[in-house]
Amino acid sequence: MNDVTALTIAEARERLRRREITAVELTDIYLAEIDKANAKINAYVSITGDQARHMAAKSDVLLAKGKERPLEGIPLGIKDLFATYDVHTQACSRILDGFRPNYESTVTANLWADGAVLLGKLNMDEFAMGSSNETSFYGPVINPWRRKGSATALVPGGSSGGSAAAVAAHLCAGATATDTGGSIRQPAAFTGTVGIKPTYGRCSRWGVIAFASSLDQAGPIARDVRDCAILLKSMASFDIKDSTSVDLPVPDYEAVLGKSVKGMKIGIPKEYQIDDMPKEIARLWSRGSECLKEAGAQIIDISMPHTKYALAAYYIVAPAEASSNLARYDGVRYGLRVSGKDIIEMYENTRSLGFGHEVKRRILIGTYVLSAGYYNAYYLKAQKVRTLIKRDFDQVFEQGIDAILTPVTPSAAFRIGDESLTQDPVAMYLNDIFTVTVNMAGLPGLSIPAGLSTEGLPLGLQLIGYPFGEEILFQLGHVMEKACGTFSPKKWW
Repeated sequence: MNDVTALTIAEARERLRRREITAVELTDIYLAEIDKANAKINAYVSITGDQARHMAAKSDVLLAKGKERPLEGIPLGIKDLFATYDVHTQACSRILDGFRPNYESTVTANLWADGAVLLGKLNMDEFAMGSSNETSFYGPVINPWRRKGSATALVPGGSSGGSAAAVAAHLCAGATATDTGGSIRQPAAFTGTVGIKPTYGRCSRWGVIAFASSLDQAGPIARDVRDCAILLKSMASFDIKDSTSVDLPVPDYEAVLGKSVKGMKIGIPKEYQIDDMPKEIARLWSRGSECLKEAGAQIIDISMPHTKYALAAYYIVAPAEASSNLARYDGVRYGLRVSGKDIIEMYENTRSLGFGHEVKRRILIGTYVLSAGYYNAYYLKAQKVRTLIKRDFDQVFEQGIDAILTPVTPSAAFRIGDESLTQDPVAMYLNDIFTVTVNMAGLPGLSIPAGLSTEGLPLGLQLIGYPFGEEILFQLGHVMEKACGTFSPKKWW
């Protein structure tokens, strides 16, 4: 890896401000790395070289004048779910073939306003539906990590697999991502990166292609906790265009890093201790608890009795909302259109050929649970369970718990095309078992690399906070990061 691309955002920011490197030079180095690596990793589906250099040149003008903004000249990758003005935006789906929006998402507009540079659009599971980044119309992303002594291609996690892989392989300084049921935290855990799913409403959803509107939330994936804090500060904002956006001041998340966590109460939920949990995940969890205890935090056993229903409820609520959101893709206004003898056949042909298998599966599930005769039995009941899950969290935090510590995933990254998962949707969905509760309750969750598996693959731990408690998560995550270290893959690409 190039020494310059190994710099964190915080380090690159200082080098740029001291004029030790220019923004154009930094951008060119990243573009050269992408050019060499992308054919092997498949992290980018669109590379915006000319636009990146133009943005970097503007940053150099401001840097020379001493008028730099918070992210001046920092090259970022953007998940293909975020609308970027006149740039490829397809949610990695054939049905949005050729779509280039004439508007910008609020999150990316915030990043450009703070001086960041767009390197390109990142691969992802189609419409963010997947846990392995294998459902993309553009093919799977390859995890930069490999098992010891093996060349077997591994998944980077999903749906933000391109974001996580690009950050881990140093093909961008940081990336945007989204999390509907774990799609920031699981890829971060699989690639040794840091990712935060903020509180629902902390980042605007305007201009982000919808999967499940009551669950989706944008957030960053980065090299370390500090970089995540820096990115979230720029991404988060109140937005009048998003009715779910919350009008609260955005804290300086970076300012809390290094503060003591002495006296904080960390909850360990017994319901997350599943029967078939791998021993290395259990050991990792125990070691994470010890790290926080040694830093002065109190470790307290807690109970969240409705956790066992979360995965089933999630896979009713999310497909139901997806069925509604994806009804707009009909071949009439934009994207793919496959002709037919009449408008009904045109709709059918377009949606049949435009959507991939996983997206069609979830649309069918969602349409079924919303249909007459099943709405009360499935969807309404799942929403009631969701309320109980949220109440479990509320009661825990009312008891004075500052954060909850859990695993992120039930295993390390698995191989691409693993038939035990690709042929069994339920087995694949179980990868979200530790993450979906956070989305169902609208809470913030931070994934931190905490160690390596026996095969040399990264494993992550998750810190869950109360609403808008991201500062505490960064504070605790920074302590864990110092104790556990950071991890980078050995370059093979």
